[in-house]
Amino acid sequence: MKFCILMASPRLRGNTAELVKPFVQELEENNCDVTYITLSDKDIRPCKGCYTCQDIEGRYGCVQDDDVPTIMETIIESDCVVLATPIYTWYCTAPMKALLDRHYGLNKFYGDASGSLWKGKKIAIIATHGYDVSYAAEPFETGVKRLCEHSELEYLGLYSVRHVEGKRDFKTETAIKGSRDFASDLIAAIGEINHNNKERNA
Repeated sequence: MKFCILMASPRLRGNTAELVKPFVQELEENNCDVTYITLSDKDIRPCKGCYTCQDIEGRYGCVQDDDVPTIMETIIESDCVVLATPIYTWYCTAPMKALLDRHYGLNKFYGDASGSLWKGKKIAIIATHGYDVSYAAEPFETGVKRLCEHSELEYLGLYSVRHVEGKRDFKTETAIKGSRDFASDLIAAIGEINHNNKERNA
């Protein structure tokens, strides 16, 4: 089972990275293949809205020469993509937003090419935030859910911890257990989905 974790925090050893540590440990202990990509040190340019990617069959096909095509290839090869981000002004950080805006090349809906390069992928969120979860993270979660509906992806849920007293909030037994449990839940959910899909296609 392949997981791609997109780390959107500009602080590579900050709160969000701390929360993701036990999540990754649980995945690795269950023999999952984990690719961890930090976005803040990548060249991720805004979408130009040129639609060139929509005429490129069978591959991502963006005209921009940055790090996004390589990231997209990792996404295509993964079973589950985990969006790990602090919540800034009720949404993900700028590098993740720019990357999400570049998803067009994965959906060939608007030009001569056809199909999807990531239909059926599983998506999950790990978030850190200063307000309570419903107030802080709901706008971002809603946006991701709508992206999943549009792209025929499977949304598997959100795990988050509130920042009150600094990094110690993400080192508590509760936070660590929650992160590990979320990883276990995703493994189980993906396994069940894959099993059901095999039965339907048998």
